[in-house]
Amino acid sequence: MTKKRIVVLYGGKADEHPISCISAAGVLNAMDTEKFEPIPVGITKQGQWIVGGEDPRGWSLDGGELPEVTVTPGSRPVLLDIGRGRDGFLVGGPSLRDGDAANASLADAFRAGAHRLAAGQSVVESLGRIDAVLPVLHGPFGEDGTIQGLLEMMDVPYVGCGVLASSVCMDKHYTKVLLRAAGIPVAPGITLDTRGYDAVGGFAADGPAILGQVERAGLRYPLFVKPSRAGSSFGVTKVEREGDAAELAAAVFEASRHDWRVLVEQGIDAREIECAVLCPKPGDEPRASWPGEIVLDRRAEDDDQFYDFDSKYMDSEASHVEVPAHLPEETLQAVRELAVRAFRAVDGAGLSRVDTFVTPDGGIMINEINTMPGFTPISMYSKAWEATGLSYTDLITTLIEGVLR
Repeated sequence: MTKKRIVVLYGGKADEHPISCISAAGVLNAMDTEKFEPIPVGITKQGQWIVGGEDPRGWSLDGGELPEVTVTPGSRPVLLDIGRGRDGFLVGGPSLRDGDAANASLADAFRAGAHRLAAGQSVVESLGRIDAVLPVLHGPFGEDGTIQGLLEMMDVPYVGCGVLASSVCMDKHYTKVLLRAAGIPVAPGITLDTRGYDAVGGFAADGPAILGQVERAGLRYPLFVKPSRAGSSFGVTKVEREGDAAELAAAVFEASRHDWRVLVEQGIDAREIECAVLCPKPGDEPRASWPGEIVLDRRAEDDDQFYDFDSKYMDSEASHVEVPAHLPEETLQAVRELAVRAFRAVDGAGLSRVDTFVTPDGGIMINEINTMPGFTPISMYSKAWEATGLSYTDLITTLIEGVLR
């Protein structure tokens, strides 16, 4: 049987770059190589596409250093010929490395190659026909519909949500707009456009006006201030002192470093329960896993902790995953049903992790939808499906086979 050739895209320009690298390491190590030939394609933080860089299979967060896609002496640039579709993945050939380009940067190599191309010389070779792409990219320029639109233009099959769902779910403001329209409850909050604020003063002068908007909206403290289009808890601040305009302005300023659109949400007295949704083939009925919970272990030590970046990725003792979550079965089933409703409301496809709040009285509301959630073997998405009866390798196989033509 001929193996299907699968490009695994990882890295990218977003803050979530290192998490994408770790997700790619998990996918590449677990992929069924009897069925698939993985082709790792890294994207640097500057947006350069390369093959032949550092092997992501060896990356982890155990050493405390965040992995990064970088140009190495063995790297070769990847170029796309959109009109050639699945044959349009090209790689810089050996001629990019001879002569004056031998020790040049990748950008210099591209320029040198362009001159040779103008002279009629071959500077690229085909990466071969690609059967599908698995874009293990988190955040802007990967999870927001941009890569999805590029692959749609090339008519290349890819795993995951399409352009609309990807872009809507990347922007928490518009996620809430769609969910409210579908009658699905979400946390109360307001959205700020910070482009006119006084950045030089750290938004201090805008604090009273921001506080006024919070008070008019009737939001209760604590508040969570977050960028609308960012992930992995980047730029998220918990604001606890009611009426403190300076603290609120500082939190909005921190979020604005990641996105000019900023959400100020009312803290919810609830447990954060996450549910993995799977719909590998167009037209399939979406399936929901058993919901899980991230248990923050340090809360027992009186630590006022919330699930920030370090808790998620850098501190192995900060939290652990429990699937299914310790809730009544009827509540777990209700979470599953609402997760599927939310997935459908945003026109989801492939996979998503739907994050919910479950209140003490059993009420459920949607927090956010991640269309390409963390995808390591110990991430909630894969752990939830493992607990529901689908192993990590089989999950990857199911997602890829669902888009093959």
